[in-house]
Amino acid sequence: MHEYYIEGGYPLGGTLVASGNKNAALPCIAAALLTDEPVVLSNIPLIEDVQVMLDIYRALGGTVESLGNHTYRLQITNIQHTEIPVALAKKIRASILFAGPLLARAGVVELPPPGGDVIGRRRLDTHFLALTELGAQVDINGTFRFTVPTTLQGADIFLDEASVTATENAIMAAVLARGTTRLTNAASEPHVQDLCRMLVQMGARIQGIGSNVLTIEGVKRLSGCTFEIGPDFMEIGSFIGLAAATKSELTIEKTRPEDLRPAKIAFNKLGIRWEVSGSTIYVPAQQERRVNCDLGGMIPKIDDAPWPGFPPDLTSIITVVATQVEGTVLVHEKMFESRMFFVDKLIGMGARIVLCDPHRAVVSGPAQLSGSELTSPDVRAGMAMVIAALCARGKSIIRNVYQIERGYESLVERLAAIGAHITRHGEC
Repeated sequence: MHEYYIEGGYPLGGTLVASGNKNAALPCIAAALLTDEPVVLSNIPLIEDVQVMLDIYRALGGTVESLGNHTYRLQITNIQHTEIPVALAKKIRASILFAGPLLARAGVVELPPPGGDVIGRRRLDTHFLALTELGAQVDINGTFRFTVPTTLQGADIFLDEASVTATENAIMAAVLARGTTRLTNAASEPHVQDLCRMLVQMGARIQGIGSNVLTIEGVKRLSGCTFEIGPDFMEIGSFIGLAAATKSELTIEKTRPEDLRPAKIAFNKLGIRWEVSGSTIYVPAQQERRVNCDLGGMIPKIDDAPWPGFPPDLTSIITVVATQVEGTVLVHEKMFESRMFFVDKLIGMGARIVLCDPHRAVVSGPAQLSGSELTSPDVRAGMAMVIAALCARGKSIIRNVYQIERGYESLVERLAAIGAHITRHGEC
């Protein structure tokens, strides 16, 4: 397995270009199943999760052609298989996103339990609720088999939680259903909005994009399209955290700054600010880096929530940043009960953190971190460990970097280009 060797304590500086949003690319690849015409997707990040989704698309009978420059042409004239291969499903949680499109186009799908990050219990009940409301039947016997006895029918659906992937599955099934679907308590993250915009380009009728209530008028068929994936605001937030923690000056290009507004509020609580010029974000090296207390001198809280709250995927990143600023802050991870367990590694590096329970950590800084040997448990915690290692004194080794590279394209090369002392070693 590959490992990262990192020597921390060196100043970083330069320019990074944001990659396409992984969490938009994955459902958009699945949505290409909804038409027999070509779909061209650009600004696709070249990461492991995307390659797995493309492999699943091929396994179902589709063709995938790389056009270069992060662009792919997808087409599936006839769906040849409706069973997601077990080996591929285990690699990625997003494999479940093929359920909605396959039901809409073929009327049946057999899905093994999806894999992905181990960050706590990640229930699938909301997917079942939405798809059964649209007329699907579900049989659970080791795998999940969805069938549509006659045809998908529009429905008034209230999701029991604002699940991103369940919302996306419901949207993709509803666009070809008969009649009108009203989807309430829908997720509205930027990547959900990207999926909706792509489907509209294909001929879908969706109202309420960006809100928690979507109205979808089913159509008989969809056409092909050319669609550009938006920038990855999770990656951008990670790079802002990198600059903040390492006291570095960094410019990030090709961003969509409005996607960073919830994150900006949280970073401001730590005395971290950035400047915006068009689609470019500039993070200066000189920052206050002091916790801004709540009114009355109370310890502030940074807590995640569904959009437009602070993104859960940035909780790990901002926890590391908090170790490098003056003052005390409570980080409250509400959504996944195992995501905060990585902080014991930060404590081992010298961070001053009290893990109150699986969801809450009190962080006091600044703390001088020391290099350590670490193992990445998931994509975002792995990136947080990279940031910690880059601001630590001495050398660190990070193992299981496959998890990190599932979400960050060419990370070693991009970080080395801005001055990071990081190398990649080992063989798969």
